[in-house]
Amino acid sequence: MRSGHTYTRHFELETKQHELMGLDLGEGAPRRALVLGLCLYALWVTPLLFLFGFPSKISFTAYFLPPLITTVYGTQRSRVVDRRWNITRWSIAFRYLVLGHRPIICGGRRAASRSEWISRRARWSTKFEILLESPLGGLVERWLGAEQSAPTGAGAPIRLAARPRLFGPDAVVRAYGRRALKQRGTT
Repeated sequence: MRSGHTYTRHFELETKQHELMGLDLGEGAPRRALVLGLCLYALWVTPLLFLFGFPSKISFTAYFLPPLITTVYGTQRSRVVDRRWNITRWSIAFRYLVLGHRPIICGGRRAASRSEWISRRARWSTKFEILLESPLGGLVERWLGAEQSAPTGAGAPIRLAARPRLFGPDAVVRAYGRRALKQRGTT
């Protein structure tokens, strides 16, 4: 069996911005990080300006620091998935916690019923264990919903371990069938 390797990570070239409005940035800052930072600043500062007005010397930190920290740590490479930024992992985890995950049944041939989805309690329970034991436990319990067992017919998740294989032309001919190839050649 043949095996292959992916070398695309080695060919990734990061574009850098060396000058910004006449200000020299030295070695340059990554452009994707600059664009993400500008978008985060726009999304963060605009509502704050409408709600509270222009910042004072003390409140400037609340206007400036959260998008900066998110940009700096969010644009670093993830240690879990090497090809992703941290902000991508954070957004996927947040989406999972809020919206859940629609299970794929029979390779997508059948849509999952709502009872087959992972419940809010199952998604959030590990995050709220401390709050369940606090005085806010009743509110958190009501928000998470009733504790239910697994729905009937639902078993443990199936772990897939797909392994790609490369077949040569001779194996394709055997698999496809010689008769089918002969019919194709006569038409």
